[in-house]
Amino acid sequence: MSTLSPGLRPTEPRPGTTSASRPGRLGPVTRGPEATRPGRVAAWLTPADRKVLWLYLLTRISLWITAHGARWLFPRGSDVREAAPLLAPFQQWDANHYLHIARDGYFPADTGPWTSGWDNREAFFPGFPLLLRAVHVIVPDWTAAGLLISLVAGAVAVLALSRTARSYVPEDADGHRTVLFFLLSPCAVFLAVGYTEALFLAFALPAWLAAQRHHWAWACTLTALATTVRVSGLFLAAAIAVLFVLTALSARPGKGWRGVAWLALPALPPAAYSWYLHAQTGDWMAWKHAQERGWYREFHAPWEAWTNTWDAAFGGVHATGYAVMFQAELAAMLLGLALTALLLRNRRWPEAAYVALSLWALGTSYWYTSVPRATLLWWPLWTALAALSLRRPWFRTAYLCVAVPVSALVALAFLTGRWAG
Repeated sequence: MSTLSPGLRPTEPRPGTTSASRPGRLGPVTRGPEATRPGRVAAWLTPADRKVLWLYLLTRISLWITAHGARWLFPRGSDVREAAPLLAPFQQWDANHYLHIARDGYFPADTGPWTSGWDNREAFFPGFPLLLRAVHVIVPDWTAAGLLISLVAGAVAVLALSRTARSYVPEDADGHRTVLFFLLSPCAVFLAVGYTEALFLAFALPAWLAAQRHHWAWACTLTALATTVRVSGLFLAAAIAVLFVLTALSARPGKGWRGVAWLALPALPPAAYSWYLHAQTGDWMAWKHAQERGWYREFHAPWEAWTNTWDAAFGGVHATGYAVMFQAELAAMLLGLALTALLLRNRRWPEAAYVALSLWALGTSYWYTSVPRATLLWWPLWTALAALSLRRPWFRTAYLCVAVPVSALVALAFLTGRWAG
């Protein structure tokens, strides 16, 4: 195995191991007495799982502390005598779009793209708003309902990420290091607010684990759920399709192509959403055109997008708060390109396809938007960084010294209503 492969190449099971002891499996890796002791957490949670969930809980507490400080220390106005409501810091930017869709629908009172001042809400896929509306039946406060969705989905996501890490980075036996890098990453705040990242990963990472075990029905079903949340689900579907083809080619003749029909399932939710939008607007690509109107996502050559983003970052045409975020967009794009190159070098074709398609979608707009946030969805990045830190112990300290303050600044920017990607 190449010295660059830890964190990028899943390990093969050792001879004599069973599916219950393989790293990276869907179920628990071990079941010791401590995992089944009455009065503790659910029996299927291993000690490694509980360690990851404890880290997850601590980082949620730290974000709540940051939010509390933000509403007292950085109020809107120079002479404010009363802090903002408790949950106000979390209800910013796209969270308002999801709230409006869940509460009022996509086209309330016959409004739509033909209406002056339209908010282009059809750009957002329906998975999160539908779930938000359902949870709101139990949790009356819209913001609290969105936070609850992200809290639960984030817990599922970190458990799935830790189990993914066990197959890619055997030295990270409990996945704790990978999850640490993930939860302290610069855009980690978006996992804790009413955004789609946590919910998407709660579907996407278990889907990838199922695909690695060649459980194509489960993998494609979970991917279909992911495509209700974000268009990125189609990139995941492409990665699973590549993995399926590679698996089929290496299988015995006539055996490997069973289950190929499942690969079409993830395309159904986007198709159904396009049909709904066409029925309302007469436009099959209404969601894409809404992105173009609201977020400058019309197609541009990659070099044009880079130039426009560079000018926005360093040309002095935007306020410093926006300029520094465009600088982050450039840095995230470079990171994504480096990750794709590393995946290709190590012949990780499915993961390379997933990241490359994401970069193509984000890198062919007028300028880059939300590339740093997209890094949260690149699970090969977090396993690769964990593997690097195990080979180069100094890297863990260097990463934390850089990522933690950047993460705090991005969180503070978002929680105070400033643009944070």
